[in-house]
Amino acid sequence: MSGPLVVVGDALLDRDVAGTVSRVCPDAPVPVLDERSATDRPGGAGLAALLAAAQGTEVALVTALADDPAGARVVELLTAAGVRVYPLRMPGATPEKIRLRAGGQTLLRLDRGGEPQAPAEPPDAALEVIASAGAVLASDYGRGLLRQPALRSALAAASAPVVWDPHPKGPAAVPGARLVTPNLAELRQLTGDAGAGSALSTATRAGHELRRRWRVGAVAVTTGAAGAVLCHSGSTPLVVPPPSPVAKVEDTCGAGDRFAAAAAAALAGGALVSEAVGEAVAAASAYVAAGGAAGLHREPERATRAEPGPAEQVVARVRAEGGTVVATGGCFDILHAGHVATLQAARRLGDVLVVCVNSDRSVRGLKGPERPLNTEADRAALLSALDCVDAVVVFDEPTPHAVLSRLRPDVWVKGGDYAGDGAPELPEADLVRGWGGRVVTVPYLAGRSTTATITAARQRGDRLIKGAA
Repeated sequence: MSGPLVVVGDALLDRDVAGTVSRVCPDAPVPVLDERSATDRPGGAGLAALLAAAQGTEVALVTALADDPAGARVVELLTAAGVRVYPLRMPGATPEKIRLRAGGQTLLRLDRGGEPQAPAEPPDAALEVIASAGAVLASDYGRGLLRQPALRSALAAASAPVVWDPHPKGPAAVPGARLVTPNLAELRQLTGDAGAGSALSTATRAGHELRRRWRVGAVAVTTGAAGAVLCHSGSTPLVVPPPSPVAKVEDTCGAGDRFAAAAAAALAGGALVSEAVGEAVAAASAYVAAGGAAGLHREPERATRAEPGPAEQVVARVRAEGGTVVATGGCFDILHAGHVATLQAARRLGDVLVVCVNSDRSVRGLKGPERPLNTEADRAALLSALDCVDAVVVFDEPTPHAVLSRLRPDVWVKGGDYAGDGAPELPEADLVRGWGGRVVTVPYLAGRSTTATITAARQRGDRLIKGAA
């Protein structure tokens, strides 16, 4: 990304007030919430910026804030997360949404801030950061910021890809936006489509209509747990399901922001629109699985990884049933017959097999800057497709010590190149034995290795080039 991801849109302050209910108010038939905790977080476009920054992306936010405690709190939270804020002065009050919660459910939402009011002109610094962006996310929450003429002109003139996350009360996307990301309900309101037929037929029909009407490159319609439907210049839509089934949760607040931010970041990195939508579906699915906005503090640092697990759940289930947990690990850069033989043999040693895979960063540290040839997401996807593999977990460290300490397998398996006289001792052997686990090796197919495969392919390529010359 040559410049920051610039989020432009309506920010607000979200506050979750959690407590317990054990009685009813004596003067009205309503529950009494005894407050136990209160958590503040940026909302609206501020949440989109926060989620993008949490993935290590350089983020700037152009928004409108009033000169009040709520606006100051939004800036404080975003600055602490590494987001640069470029505020337009807004009359009135910064909007707030306060959720009163008990027992994992929302009892009431209190909104503050009143009707939207037009902000002042954007400062030059805000227009300059849009012009220098690696990608732009227009995050519309219907409060009017994206109607501001100078901002719209800057968005229309941006050389970076523009992703537009619309609101039914907001304006149309600027013509030429690379991607528009409504959910199905928003799409129906934006187009006036009655929604006849299946969700897929509605998304396709209305998505193409919105793309034509707004003159944008593509429309990705998010459809909840089903993933997204991408309507582009071709007549056949691209259906992008989540990488694994998404559990139902009560509060999916922020899933659309996570989707749009991930798509914008992917486009900034040079991804095709179809690739960006795939990454966005995976990111939003992981966000929801981690608890959504209420579970932000629990969301994994690298939530976009393709994991069929989580592995911990698989291990806990088997262990509760008295079964044996087996684990193995490696880079698995090019999956070959030697890998398959090792994995099949390992699976026969217990009731579940978890494969610990070195991340891209870990592989580069071990093998050099030209490796891996295949990304961690692709390697994890191939492994999880094997019948003998029950779960995959990706780790960043040079050795799997941290993930092994978390999983505590009963058996840790490596290929036979670690067996026999003079073979090196596994660096994680003492760790596994510390909780009573066993370390074993299984037969290894001679002559099968990733390095040998790469070398042979390069030699063959060299011969072909010489022959052609």
